[in-house]
Amino acid sequence: MEINIVGFALVLTIMGGLAVLMGKWLAYTFEDQCHWVLERWSYRALGVNPTERMGWARYGLVLLVSNAVMMGFGYLVLRLQVVLPLNGLGNAAQTPDLAFNTAASFITNTNWQAYGGETSLSNATQMLAITFLMFCGATAGVAAAGAFIRGLARASSQDIGNYWVDFMRILWRVMLPLCFVMALVYVWQGMPQTLDSQVMATTLEGARQQIILGPVASFESIKHIGTNGGGFFSMNAAHPFENPTPLTNTLHILSMLLIPSSLTVTFGLMLARRRQGWVFFGAFLVMFVGFLVLMYGAEQSGNPLLTQAGADQVLSSTQPGGNMEGKELRFGIAGTALFVTTTTAATTGSVNAMHDSLTPMGGFVPLAQMMLNTVFGGDGVGFINLIQYAILTVFLAGMMIGRTPEFLGKKIEVREIKLVMLSVLAHPASILGFTALAMLWPDTGTSLANHGAHGFSEVLYAYASGTANNGSAFAGFNANTPFFNATIGLAMLIGRYFTLLPLLAVAGSLAAKKTVPDSPGTFPTATPLFMGLLVFVVLIVGGLTFLPALALGPVVEHFQMLAGQLQP
Repeated sequence: MEINIVGFALVLTIMGGLAVLMGKWLAYTFEDQCHWVLERWSYRALGVNPTERMGWARYGLVLLVSNAVMMGFGYLVLRLQVVLPLNGLGNAAQTPDLAFNTAASFITNTNWQAYGGETSLSNATQMLAITFLMFCGATAGVAAAGAFIRGLARASSQDIGNYWVDFMRILWRVMLPLCFVMALVYVWQGMPQTLDSQVMATTLEGARQQIILGPVASFESIKHIGTNGGGFFSMNAAHPFENPTPLTNTLHILSMLLIPSSLTVTFGLMLARRRQGWVFFGAFLVMFVGFLVLMYGAEQSGNPLLTQAGADQVLSSTQPGGNMEGKELRFGIAGTALFVTTTTAATTGSVNAMHDSLTPMGGFVPLAQMMLNTVFGGDGVGFINLIQYAILTVFLAGMMIGRTPEFLGKKIEVREIKLVMLSVLAHPASILGFTALAMLWPDTGTSLANHGAHGFSEVLYAYASGTANNGSAFAGFNANTPFFNATIGLAMLIGRYFTLLPLLAVAGSLAAKKTVPDSPGTFPTATPLFMGLLVFVVLIVGGLTFLPALALGPVVEHFQMLAGQLQP
């Protein structure tokens, strides 16, 4: 156990170092006054004006319309797959409801998959629709974060930047170079990178076996750096072609945390408030470590029902105690616990184990992190979500001392609080509303492999994953039905745009305000006290909102397990 804890500490230390380097590069990218040649060519190809100054409404509209066009393109590719090239396996086109779900999933950086990648998508579709949308969704999120930070940094201005400039700079200067280098490392580690659809192998018994191939290494690079998730193969990052070694497992984890953690440094540099940036980094880290401890402890303790049955002696032959069901031996409990915590903290959705096989409290962790949606979070949007809670925190503090709250030298007034609350409430309204609808839907029972508390957790997890733009699943749940494809698809769109656009409006509102100098009554926000208060507000607001639903799922299942009761 001591070795595992040292390993956790080492990974998080490396993450902190990488956050400083990437944070500085992102700050330079957002503030640079020059345009690279590839960027200028991109502007000409799109017919856009890179010198246009956009207010929040214009910026948000361009983001929304461009995403809608790209989603439409992805939908068409998925519907026309059967007539496209590089379809050596003759895969059929997706149905209209599944194509809508898939296109919505990948443009919103969710990457929920109600299909098996290697058995239903061609290489052309994997590249033209899936990988293309993975780049676009992740890039749009980081661009929005840049505009949001820029709005907080400005005063008496209606301008938060130019969406196309932010988008192209992130694409050409960050996403593509990082993914190219990481793909080469992945190929070195044994991941396939080919346009061939399959290879036939002869087994030791003399049988012929079909092995599916494709451009896996390039898919995996943007999958994790872009906090996209999804899988080239239905087994996701548990598949040896997607995650062949403990080194690739560690690189996946660091890739998922790279941009979300570095945006705190970017924020500090762009606002010349480095201490404030580190306070936000600390808030992320405190919540992450807390959930990691809970996850690792639950999985290392295992299921007492097996111990009571004398199975501990059997388990000791492969693992010295703990819950190894649904996990890869090459990663073990520690590697799995860190991966599960990371993929739902960074809302990536990549999985190296079956979350359905986690202990009840182990399953509580990914559910809770997706419900809070502020433990690092996805590329760009996770940091924006944390700032919304920071604004809510200073508002509550201001109300307690009886003065108008201030944040970063700007007064927080009615308009900003209304917008923040719209964003805060949209998230639970989608998760809980769609879950309630699904539990009333007459055909839901036929999609569940489990009933009782665990079956409820499967449905709750699906809508939490969709709304949080995570994309992982509890498994044991057939979501490929018209009802679930439509409702989970809508949950993804609500979770992305009904939270992002109101906060862009907050940034635009604050950018238009004058900076107010600090006074003796100003509540300081660059302190450990504020960091603790911020974490407290996140946990309390999330806890009060979602605790009843969690109590019906993993919490009651945990008590049933302790009482020796098996799930129906």
